[in-house]
Amino acid sequence: MSKPNLLFPTPVWTFQLENYKDINDSMYQYIKSKQEKDRVGISKSNVRGWHSKDFDLNEKEPQDFINFIISNIEQVMIDMNWDKQKQTAKINNMWAIINTGGSANLRHQHGNSTLSGAYYVRAPLDSGDIVFYDPRPAPVYYHPNTSSPNLLNAQVNSVNPKEGALVLFPSYLDHSVNENISRDERIVISFNIRIAIKDN
Repeated sequence: MSKPNLLFPTPVWTFQLENYKDINDSMYQYIKSKQEKDRVGISKSNVRGWHSKDFDLNEKEPQDFINFIISNIEQVMIDMNWDKQKQTAKINNMWAIINTGGSANLRHQHGNSTLSGAYYVRAPLDSGDIVFYDPRPAPVYYHPNTSSPNLLNAQVNSVNPKEGALVLFPSYLDHSVNENISRDERIVISFNIRIAIKDN
């Protein structure tokens, strides 16, 4: 039996990183210290949650975190067959979001970037899946009824957060975060990546 050719797939990478406890503890302390100094944060897609200002990427903790995930970003470049001889992945910006009970994030996307990422420092049960939406206008505009969703017909797909998990996806992809219905903090580090020509 033949299978359909997937001509224009939308990739979403999910990695479960090993030995994440130390980096999570370090980033937890770093993020909580930022929250202590700036209790209000900024307003973006967050509903009731705390959204930090952008990290200073020259600080030790963000540098350690980047070193921790860089091999996964390299894997995405390999998977996409992007020319690594002439191009490199540069992280544009990075921030944290803390969603407590009742907090969520509205549907949005990240402009002026190639890839975006979410890494989970704290992810209690029922703290809110990240939800991705079909970026193609044609099947969203008109679609037959289905008996059950699958990878070919689904208009939304979600990823359940887990501590030490990294999700990478095209920045153009609309996404949201479901409400945290737990009593504990859901803490995510988000960031944007630009694939840029290497400096000579």
